[in-house]
Amino acid sequence: MYKHILIPTDGSEVAEKGVVAGVEYAREVGASVTFFTAVPEYQPPSEGEVLARAKVVSFAEHEQSSKQLAERILATAVARARAVGLVFSTDHECKNQPWEAIVDAAKRHGCDAIIMGSHGRKGLSRLFHGSQAIDVLTHSELPTLVVR
Repeated sequence: MYKHILIPTDGSEVAEKGVVAGVEYAREVGASVTFFTAVPEYQPPSEGEVLARAKVVSFAEHEQSSKQLAERILATAVARARAVGLVFSTDHECKNQPWEAIVDAAKRHGCDAIIMGSHGRKGLSRLFHGSQAIDVLTHSELPTLVVR
């Protein structure tokens, strides 16, 4: 049915449920997978930080550390895919709104479905922490399976 599935993860236990379900589904239907994670954007130092001579991280240093962070986050998913012989790729993007990065990545990679985990937050917890899964469901036109 689906040929190319985006599986976003932040490395959390909840996201891992989405990875497990996504890898299993992709294996069963013979789909390829793109594992994806969003890491924080570069924040230029404030005037106060510069005046206080705080350690300033350059854009290049941030890019390198973001790439390393993404590789660590995606490592478990990559190991799962290799173990079952899936065709896969990985990607990451520096973006403070992960749902936007997920929707963009699905389009960029030509995915036809998204499988992701969700914390299933409700009430005040959802208000304070937000819901990336709800935002992906709201803004993506692709079929999306949310695993809890």
